[in-house]
Amino acid sequence: MDRLAMDRVAMNRLAMDSPLLDTHSAWQLILQARDCADVILPVPNGTAPALALSEAGGNWRLLRPANEHAKRLFDLFLPLASPLADGQTTSVIGQLGQSLDGRIATVSGHSRFINGDDGITHLHRIRALSDAVVVGAGTAVADNPQLTVRRTSGDNPVRVVIDRRRRVPVSHHLFTDNAAPTLRLVAGDYQSGPKPKLKRGVLEVPCLGHNQQPVCPSQILAVLADFGLHKIFIEGGGVTVSSFLNAQLLDRLHVMVAPMIIGSGRPAFTLPEIDHLDDALRPRATMVSLGSDMLFALEFKVNHGGL
Repeated sequence: MDRLAMDRVAMNRLAMDSPLLDTHSAWQLILQARDCADVILPVPNGTAPALALSEAGGNWRLLRPANEHAKRLFDLFLPLASPLADGQTTSVIGQLGQSLDGRIATVSGHSRFINGDDGITHLHRIRALSDAVVVGAGTAVADNPQLTVRRTSGDNPVRVVIDRRRRVPVSHHLFTDNAAPTLRLVAGDYQSGPKPKLKRGVLEVPCLGHNQQPVCPSQILAVLADFGLHKIFIEGGGVTVSSFLNAQLLDRLHVMVAPMIIGSGRPAFTLPEIDHLDDALRPRATMVSLGSDMLFALEFKVNHGGL
């Protein structure tokens, strides 16, 4: 038996004799794994090997046993923590929290809260693994969100609000709490090129043009890339998420469905009509229970339409 094989046998024996990784340890490992490759991470606050990350492709292997909740975290979030693949400039994930009948808010815009505690914690974990979290002006006005990481450990992302006409009140959290760098994308011509490192506070970025044409999602991603922001979380609302989905710019979409029927209200998706189901989007889907909610974790890199 060669030296490498002996090392693997020793690591496997150590793993079998070790206590199970729990949810807390799993999340700490996921945070350590962010943008790492070709390394072996130890257990939190220890030296025993726990997680092996491959050099390419975002592949990983547990080196010690884990409970079912911890395994679920690894499956859902390690792909978000992995470095971008060669040639990939941006990774984009969207999120929607909706009722059984596909509504994200009432007719008046009230949406706090459709999803339960586990669903909201899931949302905060995505924020913690993202360079930037993006919302449209309608969501920012209606919800006055903080867009920070509070229900779990991790750093706050850069906050981005698409606010062409400066509709969001300057008294809202995004503009007053100084919790994270905040980009306010507004109407105007964009000056492309590398930008200085962002600091806490609000920076207006003219980049959305001067006409009333729909905002261009690819232009937004290009602007964020100039600021060094490549892992992008489109948090809402439905119109904003739909625009990125329709532009085929979402790599992943997490849809959390709550056992609630609103009846009438604002739809989760606003997409062009299709005449035949052969043209429907059929992404690869993984279904996970999140307390009172059901999560549909969708991958759009593999579209199974037309089967």
